[in-house]
Amino acid sequence: MPAFDSLKGDADALYVVTDALVNTNRVRINTLALGARLPTMFGEEGYVESGGLMSYGPNFPDLYRRTGDYVDKILRGAKPADIPVEQPTKFDLVVNLTTAKTFGLKIPEAFLLRADTIIE
Repeated sequence: MPAFDSLKGDADALYVVTDALVNTNRVRINTLALGARLPTMFGEEGYVESGGLMSYGPNFPDLYRRTGDYVDKILRGAKPADIPVEQPTKFDLVVNLTTAKTFGLKIPEAFLLRADTIIE
């Protein structure tokens, strides 16, 4: 793919921003990044499960559970406009050791101890 070919020699890694098109093509993006020898960083775990190197981003199951609190407040009579918007409070670090080995990267033990999920 020309986009990945143009990055060769100019980039050491690739940060991929999530959207619907990228999500649909996540396996292809990871395959092309591996071929171009570009380690990848994402904001969601699913991209790492499909071959990306690592991700750090909000824990979506936690966000979905917290949505129930909003519904409860609204059903009890709170006006949606009066409920403050909350930022995520739980984030997950996910590392794919198989991909790291493909790149010949040694992930430090101290870093792995901080990871929420390690894919081997």
